[in-house]
Amino acid sequence: MDSIYLTTDHELLREQVARFLAREVGPHADKWEEQGFVPREVLRRMGSAGFFGLMYEGAYGGAEADALANLVFAEALSQSTYAGFIITVLVHTDMASPHLHHAGSVAQKDKYLRQVIAGETITAVAITEPGAGSDVAGIRTTARRDGDHWVLDGTKMFITNGVHADLYFVAAKTGPGRREVSMFIVEKGTPGFTVGRALKKTGWLSSDTAELVFDNVRIPAANLLGEEGKGFYSVMKNFQTERIALGAMAVGHCQQALRLALEYVKQREAFGGPLWDQQVIRQRIAMLDARTRAARQYLYHCAWRVTQGHDIVQDVSLLKALTGELVNEVVQACQQFHGGMGYIRETAIERLWRDARVLAIGGGATEVMLEEAAKRY
Repeated sequence: MDSIYLTTDHELLREQVARFLAREVGPHADKWEEQGFVPREVLRRMGSAGFFGLMYEGAYGGAEADALANLVFAEALSQSTYAGFIITVLVHTDMASPHLHHAGSVAQKDKYLRQVIAGETITAVAITEPGAGSDVAGIRTTARRDGDHWVLDGTKMFITNGVHADLYFVAAKTGPGRREVSMFIVEKGTPGFTVGRALKKTGWLSSDTAELVFDNVRIPAANLLGEEGKGFYSVMKNFQTERIALGAMAVGHCQQALRLALEYVKQREAFGGPLWDQQVIRQRIAMLDARTRAARQYLYHCAWRVTQGHDIVQDVSLLKALTGELVNEVVQACQQFHGGMGYIRETAIERLWRDARVLAIGGGATEVMLEEAAKRY
């Protein structure tokens, strides 16, 4: 299937990521789950390996690759069963730093982008608020112009990389209209900007998630990212990259859950033989595999359409809804095949089960995605 879309360079990237996961992630990720974050030195090594600038300008150390390369990276990364690690990386590469890549001025890129690509500066995007998630136009954080500065006030919630990031891309209202939103660059340590609290989650345990507080935060006027009042549209544009990455993550979870289930039912003895001898289990796994393969085809098709310059909002909305629901169905079924072992902490299938749930919520809840798609029929 991959040969329809991919080149030798894409496959080499996949192999490079697989080697990194085997060497740098697998042996250590249980400890990261306990401590609640991915060590900075691991992220720096990923930057040094060239993983953090696939689609960015060569002048800053990027590879100037296409959307398919970005998808291959996200999919290869998703072969890890540690979703907290995966989302830490994908927020940096596909959800936060693209705002700088797409909307940043030459001066802003000169100041930040090289370090972002190198993994020396880790990024987060601060859009979601206590009362505004998928409804970006409903945010209440404000930014007002005061001479040569902007002053930010408000609270952000559920921000991945929120505790340990160095650079934040923050959405704030700059006018009375619902969509009069602008994006701003805020550095860690800016007076008035604090981490309100680190949030404890059911899954994604090795990703840090935070509430952020902006209390009379003064930043230079030059930290406006893109055009004033156009941030809503910048967020909407970047959502397509984000949702393809989340779709890849969901498909990867499906693949890994099916792999674990197959291994288990073929060796687990019950009722006089391996569970694999039970026709209902064999057929259920086969159907879940078929649906996973179909979703993966759709995933690649969406990324290919990006390379062709097509409007992909409807396709990506459908993809996000489809994969967010599918991963929960596949992982739960595969956990069920494990019986009691599937409910024991420290097993990969139990971790996948916890981590999969949020993929129907984060990055656009299923219901919102279906509505976005339906509006375009």
